[in-house]
Amino acid sequence: MALLTSTPSTTDPDLVARVRSHSRSFGDTHVLRSVDLDIAPGEFVALLGRSGCGKSTLLRSLARLDKAPPEEVQVNGRSSVAFQEPRLLPWRRVQENVELALLNTPERRSRAELAEKTLAEVGLAEKLDAWPLQLSGGQAQRVSLARALVSNPSLLLLDEPFSALDALTRIEMHQLVIELWRRHSMAVLIVTHDVDEALALADRLILIDEGRLAHTWHVTLPRSDRAPSQPEIAETRAEVMRALGVRPTPPNPNRNPLKNRTEQGAA
Repeated sequence: MALLTSTPSTTDPDLVARVRSHSRSFGDTHVLRSVDLDIAPGEFVALLGRSGCGKSTLLRSLARLDKAPPEEVQVNGRSSVAFQEPRLLPWRRVQENVELALLNTPERRSRAELAEKTLAEVGLAEKLDAWPLQLSGGQAQRVSLARALVSNPSLLLLDEPFSALDALTRIEMHQLVIELWRRHSMAVLIVTHDVDEALALADRLILIDEGRLAHTWHVTLPRSDRAPSQPEIAETRAEVMRALGVRPTPPNPNRNPLKNRTEQGAA
């Protein structure tokens, strides 16, 4: 399920998140090694890396799902998380699942109104009273997004939320996330294994290797112009694939989920 946390403000009000010398170990296994990371308000960041490199561990630290020293991990405002599995409670209707993120809102009516409004934002106004088992995979993930958004977080954390979806639904979800990101002006950090997804969505791509932030790439093109044939996209894609230790393959020309869409607001 989507989870909401509040953390102490960072020492820098111009940052939504600040990570300094953050390390995590499980037994003798070092998962994160002295990580430094800044996330600016409204920034869209993608974390890439091989399985077990520390991507999700860093996300969990930012979400306060794993305990971290406050001097190492700080977030301004609220953070919320949506996972690969929607994690909806099957015995609660859709609107009630979204309201779970508003337990600190005292008035039941206020919770219901906020949940209804947010479900309309993700295109599920007609599913308020549906049971989770009546939803498609894409609809369930939209409910998970609504639950993450309903508390108006300053940092939205996405842990491979689209990897289990079919190709068409995945493209629709990419478009939805960009629309919601622009509308809410929040920072987003997405963990993904998909280089093309990262290039289509993020302003900054960060590769984690053996627990360290090993490489960073900035993508400056407007999202509607990020076709695989664009030299900047093709070159960055090849660099990321090589850094991952994967032989670059020709990109699918249909993988740009935002092509032919008019840019609105931030690029």
